[in-house]
Formats: sequence, structure tokens, C-alpha cells
Amino acid sequence: MTDVRGPRRARLYEELSTESRRYLASYVLFNQAVADHLGLHPTDVQALSLLTAEPEPLTVRQIADMTGLTTGSATRLVDRLERGGYVTRTPDRRDRRRVLVTPVPERVARVAAVWDELGRTWQRLYDDHTEDELKTIIRHMRHANALSRTQIEHLRTMPRPD
Repeated sequence: MTDVRGPRRARLYEELSTESRRYLASYVLFNQAVADHLGLHPTDVQALSLLTAEPEPLTVRQIADMTGLTTGSATRLVDRLERGGYVTRTPDRRDRRRVLVTPVPERVARVAAVWDELGRTWQRLYDDHTEDELKTIIRHMRHANALSRTQIEHLRTMPRPD
């Protein structure tokens, strides 16, 4: 990638691109290791993470939208999580046609305990950063998350390469 602002910035973009690929790959592999440790599928671990980050229970359709799964695949994911005792399905009191998927706190605590143990080590990565640097990292993550959602939608509309 070249940049009109100069070769130094172009080199930094290239280095950032390389480190980003390494970071993303390491996160995927880390997620797989956590899932293996818990006896879960990696998608199940991420779905639990998303479910517990939301203030209210979600429908299967909302889970499908958040994960990019079809509603059939999201239903099978919820089936697995329900069999494992991680979630319950309950009728929505406001709309009896809808079913809400709710995390089971006691069971999710098992996953949280693993994340908490590992999280202390991860948090030490940030210990030597200033508050302004932490704010920059948070801003970057929010922007990257939004861009990722946009790119995912774009990829879903593109024809597959031959």
C-alpha cells in the first residue's frame, strides 16, 4: 500500500497490516483454544460473549444477525448452548410469538472464570499505557468494530470468486 504522504508512512501502514493479520490470527487461535478447553465450539464461545454483553435477552434472529449465521444455524447454536445449560429459551412477555434466549448466569460463570483468569494477564498488557493511550486504543477498537460490521455486510453481497 502506498501513501501520498511519504514512504515512511507507507512503511508504517505495511507494518500495521502485517501486525494486524498476526493479531487477528492469534485471536482466532486463542478463541479456539478457549473453546477446546471448555468443550465448546468457537462460535458458541463468541455467541456467549455477545449474549452476555447485551443488556437484554436476544431472539434467535438477533443472534443470527449478530453472528452472521443463518437462522437455522443460529437455532442449532442455541440448541447446543441450551443442551449445555448455558442459555434458556423463554417466551417474550411483550410478544408471545417471540422466544428470548437468556444466558444462565451460573453456567456462564464457568466461561467467565476462564476469561477472568486469562484476562488478568491480558490486562497487564495495558498497565504501562497512559489513560490517553487507553482512550486511543478504545477508540480504535470501536472504529474497527464498526468497520468490520460494514465490511461483513459488503462481503455478504459480493459474488463469490470462482
